[in-house]
Amino acid sequence: MRKSFKSGKAKLIASVFSGEPELISETSRILERMFGRIDFRSPLMDFTHTKYYNDEMGCGLKRIFLSFARLIRPELAYKAKLNTNALEKKFTQNGKRRVNVDPGYLDMSKLVLFSTKDYTHRLPMPRGIFAEVTLFYQDKSYHPWPWTYPDYKTKEYINIFESIRNIYREGA
Repeated sequence: MRKSFKSGKAKLIASVFSGEPELISETSRILERMFGRIDFRSPLMDFTHTKYYNDEMGCGLKRIFLSFARLIRPELAYKAKLNTNALEKKFTQNGKRRVNVDPGYLDMSKLVLFSTKDYTHRLPMPRGIFAEVTLFYQDKSYHPWPWTYPDYKTKEYINIFESIRNIYREGA
């Protein structure tokens, strides 16, 4: 077993989406200052699996996924959500977010996301944050749960998380 697995560290990830690609780039630069060097950046993808954000952020949203080289302690990872909530507020105009940043982490067995919304499958963390295991790793691939968001179930996203998992495994 490699050192980081023994020490229980995990790989911080973030989803960033907006209708303004330049704002995604700016947000990525800020996240890199907050969390350290980015070691994975997905291609810019259309965010089309839900219309939930359209009233607030408009149509034509784009998304990227990032991962960070510095490993984190999973029990403290909820703090990333507190930081990204503050970042979202920085770019809010007229009470509406222009960018959404959803952090989480992965390790060898799962992908965990953070939310400010409670639900039956989410566990409370400090300061109003909730954690959910969104994907589990089994038989050489990530798999969804019944509550997994539709976009996180796609092969495209699962391939991204497997690429990040490979970086985590190789760097550990």
